[in-house]
Amino acid sequence: MDNDRPYRHELKYLINRRDMDSCMSRLREFASYDDHIRDGKYMIRSLYYDDMYRSAYTEKENGTGKRSKYRIRIYNMDEGFICLEKKIKDGSYIRKESAVLDRHEYDMIIGGDTDHLLGRSESVANDFAAKWRMDMLRPEVIVDYDRVPLIYDHGNVRITFDMNVRAVVGTTDIFDDKAPSYEVLGPDQLIMEVKYTEFLPDIFRAILPDGGCRLAMSKYVMCCDIKSKFS
Repeated sequence: MDNDRPYRHELKYLINRRDMDSCMSRLREFASYDDHIRDGKYMIRSLYYDDMYRSAYTEKENGTGKRSKYRIRIYNMDEGFICLEKKIKDGSYIRKESAVLDRHEYDMIIGGDTDHLLGRSESVANDFAAKWRMDMLRPEVIVDYDRVPLIYDHGNVRITFDMNVRAVVGTTDIFDDKAPSYEVLGPDQLIMEVKYTEFLPDIFRAILPDGGCRLAMSKYVMCCDIKSKFS
């Protein structure tokens, strides 16, 4: 069964370290760290896929209201938890569908074999395999960043700070730890994301960064643009 999540609101801000420090000082009073962090953060690496038309890239650039993209994601370079995800965007709402892969399944996908996903019960696995066949879905770019996550149960609020956003070039294997990577943001820039299901409590609205600007571009697009300079 899919690990499907309900549609959620998502706000993104491009901020600086000073903004983050200001927000964190207030968030610590009522929000808590995600249980999965190590030394205050964790590393996320995602391999994004796109089709022959580069639909995920162009639809984001064109501001298409309803769109989706596929990725395989790991945390802290750990092969013990590999997740195939489909992120769906519908206006200002987002939703994810996911399926956990083992290393053998991942290696088969990287080798160009997705037929085994058709036997999975999760719709995201079936959809991925179908798009691989019909639309030539293929690996596009690896995106790395370090995340500081905080959660607040009331309203199911999650606030994350993503720093050191990097495009990995020269490989499409997320377990290749020797490939070079390149920063996509300025030296004092990071991305703050605010996700919530039903409502955003006033206490959070009060700490949204005045100096930060709402971010329209995605990490995926930014990393594709960086990768193109080295292709």
